[in-house]
Amino acid sequence: MTTDAAPTGYAKGRATREEILDEAMRLFGEVGYRTASLREVASRVGISHPGLMHHFANKATLLAAVLERRDEVDGLALQADLDAGADFFTALVRVAERNAARPGIVELYVNLSAEATAPDHPAHAYFRRRYADLLVQATQAFEAIEVAGRLRPGVEPRSAARLTVAAMDGLQVQWLLEDGDGERVDMAAALAALHRSFVTG
Repeated sequence: MTTDAAPTGYAKGRATREEILDEAMRLFGEVGYRTASLREVASRVGISHPGLMHHFANKATLLAAVLERRDEVDGLALQADLDAGADFFTALVRVAERNAARPGIVELYVNLSAEATAPDHPAHAYFRRRYADLLVQATQAFEAIEVAGRLRPGVEPRSAARLTVAAMDGLQVQWLLEDGDGERVDMAAALAALHRSFVTG
């Protein structure tokens, strides 16, 4: 009896944790981290506030888990595209394609990245690191294009990388604002068009 009950309890606890992360992701996306409360997350999941704190001791810990989960899912998908032979920019375009089917993820990222510009925000270091890492990757990819002789004259790799990162974020904001107001911007197509403006052939 004891042997059978342990996995069931573990599986139930894991399922509850996943549900908490899902609801927290939605709530952080809807109202931002600062406005969201653990009690509201618990209410959406259908558990008590102490029950939620059994899984996550505080809101900052929950936010860290939400961001870690997002990175894990997106990172695996991006790496799978790279492993399959896609270049870095094709992989980024595919990230944009996937995001178009996940409005909650887009909203979460846009709201949190704006809030996290404040140095005292618990996700401040995360977003600084994320932007720095993405900028390095994009710069290296443009440098490889330059070495191959395919970068247009006058295009500087680091500047092109910054514009690419800025375009990704700006397109997400446009995409959210256009919701319900007619045809949404095609984030993937716009990002691909920007990349083509930097290269030849």
